[in-house]
Amino acid sequence: MQDANISPSTKKIKVTLKKSPIGRLVKHQRTVKALGLKKIGQTVEHNDNVAIRGMLFKVQHLVEVE
Repeated sequence: MQDANISPSTKKIKVTLKKSPIGRLVKHQRTVKALGLKKIGQTVEHNDNVAIRGMLFKVQHLVEVE
């Protein structure tokens, strides 16, 4: 039996780091790190959920979302 919140066709979000977090607020630097981004131009893929969207909102000036 599958969990009701998890479906095989969950949507994904691609996140690319476009600007350096150096010199930014520490919580923004930690958010970028928590998203799994280390280098400018690096792209990671995450499930589309409320927690990830909240993180992206906080660092929207540093990342590009597809």
